Amino acid sequence: MFRNGDSVPHGTDKPSKRLDFVFFDAGGGHRAAASALHRVIGEQQRPLDVRMVNLQELLDSIDIFRKLTGVRLQDLYNLMLKKGWTLGSPQMTVGMHTVIRLFHRKQVRLLEELWRRNRPDMVVSLVPNFNRAMAESLAKTLPSVPFITILTDLADYPPHFWLEKPRPDLKQYAICGTDRAVEQALAVGYQRSRVFRVSGMILNPSFYEMAALSAADLTAARERLGFRPDVPIGLVLFGGQGAAVMYEIARSLRGRQLLCICGHNARLAARLNQHAPLHGAPIFVEGFTKEVPRYMQLADYFIGKPGPGSISEAIQMRLPVIVERNAWTLPQERYNTDWVLEEGVGMVLPNFRGIAKAVDALLEPAAYRRFRSATERLENRAVFEIPEILERVGGRKA
Repeated sequence: MFRNGDSVPHGTDKPSKRLDFVFFDAGGGHRAAASALHRVIGEQQRPLDVRMVNLQELLDSIDIFRKLTGVRLQDLYNLMLKKGWTLGSPQMTVGMHTVIRLFHRKQVRLLEELWRRNRPDMVVSLVPNFNRAMAESLAKTLPSVPFITILTDLADYPPHFWLEKPRPDLKQYAICGTDRAVEQALAVGYQRSRVFRVSGMILNPSFYEMAALSAADLTAARERLGFRPDVPIGLVLFGGQGAAVMYEIARSLRGRQLLCICGHNARLAARLNQHAPLHGAPIFVEGFTKEVPRYMQLADYFIGKPGPGSISEAIQMRLPVIVERNAWTLPQERYNTDWVLEEGVGMVLPNFRGIAKAVDALLEPAAYRRFRSATERLENRAVFEIPEILERVGGRKA
């Protein structure tokens, strides 16, 4: 296991390349993706030395949101998710981009100082919104250094979200997990030879390390959590911050076995535990945990927000999904609901008020077999594919 800032060991005679992985903690998925890649690079013994760069810490001195409210931009974003304050988020995104443009020159100067100090051989961005500033600053300081953007969303939300028009004075690459994202990269001006299609979103390697459970082991594990092993279990998960709607979902699904993971939302966990005696079926409530793969292994279907990470995790564990799309859905996550329908891996509701009927429909035997088969057709190995791409780009001359 590697900590932030550690160098990744390698077992080859090739000279090691220094990589800066740029992430932040808005939503949690960006750090998780960077950390997963960091770990796999070490396990594969690639000649790549990874340095983790928290962009929010670098930009704290010019965080206008913090100056106005006393709260970091990423913390405002996480609070918005926790409280469900996402109505009008497309307009909020436009406003955020306006503020980012106002401070663009200061961002570029701070990043120039960073690159001069770190002297990376490659810069890898796992964040949206700031890729223009990263590309411009790198072109001014280290123009021969490749700049790679790894989309941790299933698709871009243009303009100025993930993909910016590539600069002619910089080697820019994009790594995409869907055909839609590849098309967007080509449309914005990336050369086809500099766009890489991988098989999905970056997942923690632990999702690939789960040994299959025998029927007896599965029964025992379910019983330890208080469930009837022969009755379907729904896993309800809304990211690391949880979401208030989880309580309403639980109330709507009285009589259904539920496994609710609330993340850092202690108030939500307390409300669900208070509801449990009235639920009419076993309900297990968990807070923040690193055991999500194990809990998914015990479940039969997934209910949650249409985030790229949680959808991809559920599908990797062969759970059909039920997600919601409406005016409260984050704009960068709306394509994800189209993807769910295109791939046939679950259901998309206009709101969770219809969740009881949706669960009944999903669990109808023929429908469930169809959804489950669709998840089994998808083979996501992105976290193992990307290190090879990074090593290949690091060895390119142009």
